[in-house]
Amino acid sequence: MGLWSKLWRAYRGRIRRRYLLARAIRRRRRLCAVADRTRDIRPESILLFATIRNESARLAHFLAHYRALGVDHFLIVDNDSRDGSREMLAAEPDVSLWHTAASYRLHRFGLDWLTWLMIRYGHNHWCVTVDADELLIYPHHDTRPLSALTGWLDQIGQRVYPAMMLELYPKGPVEAQHYTPGADPTALLCWFDAGNYTIVRQPKTRALWIQGGPRARMFFADRPRHAPTLTKIPLARWNRRWVYLNSTHSILPERLNECYDQLGGEAPSGLLLHTKFLPQVVDKAAEEKRRREHFGRPEIFDSYYDSLIASPDFWTPQSQRLSGWRQLEALGLMSRGGWP
Repeated sequence: MGLWSKLWRAYRGRIRRRYLLARAIRRRRRLCAVADRTRDIRPESILLFATIRNESARLAHFLAHYRALGVDHFLIVDNDSRDGSREMLAAEPDVSLWHTAASYRLHRFGLDWLTWLMIRYGHNHWCVTVDADELLIYPHHDTRPLSALTGWLDQIGQRVYPAMMLELYPKGPVEAQHYTPGADPTALLCWFDAGNYTIVRQPKTRALWIQGGPRARMFFADRPRHAPTLTKIPLARWNRRWVYLNSTHSILPERLNECYDQLGGEAPSGLLLHTKFLPQVVDKAAEEKRRREHFGRPEIFDSYYDSLIASPDFWTPQSQRLSGWRQLEALGLMSRGGWP
């Protein structure tokens, strides 16, 4: 790429970033504070940002998992839950909670709301940005807190930390399983695909695009380009001038997307254990198909929702049983990348 092309691309990226930041600032008025405890945030606090809707079954373990990692404060937007999620979160002493009944899809799938909160509260903090069904893990996560990882990242000058989504599933039809609300979902969802992943670099954002896993092989074999994207950047030493572009799959400025080693080495990376396929996913899929809030062109994904509503069995004889982070590192799904 020539010099003028690089300059033009950088200029366009800067304009787009400023537009998305201004859009988030304008749309902050859609948020209504339910429980504002942000006065408890300290300069060294590790923060977590999330948008949720009807996640009462997961929330107890979600909060417990991230507290155990070392998250100090949760900043959560409730998108009009009707299952008691809002009341549960409002009672938690380390949660600041906002409510909105506005359209999830028309607010960049919740990113407009989270971008404003990250502008307001996330600057210069290490921030985790995840969905309620994503559990971040990293090498030594069972013995080393997030502050140990982020401290090391500060030392080596790395401001973002990537993680692939690893989709977990049960053995047998999804709806036939039993899950006790608040329990660790990985006790039930303890199988995963160790292979069948494809990796390309997106020319527009310079981000890695990883696809594959159980949904790709079950629902998108005839149209693999529509399979879910598994690459994310869920942890960052945030700057109020940054924005996520598409969930946490990519970020602006573009240079931040180049967080994987490109010369054959191993850069540090973790995993997001994706716990979507609890038994409740069948009813959720029916609701999401009706609401049409989760994709830019939701009609394309009607067959996907129908497949989930049918309570699929993702398990195959090639499925691997989850046994811990060392197994996942040995399979090449995440890497210490020099972290001692």
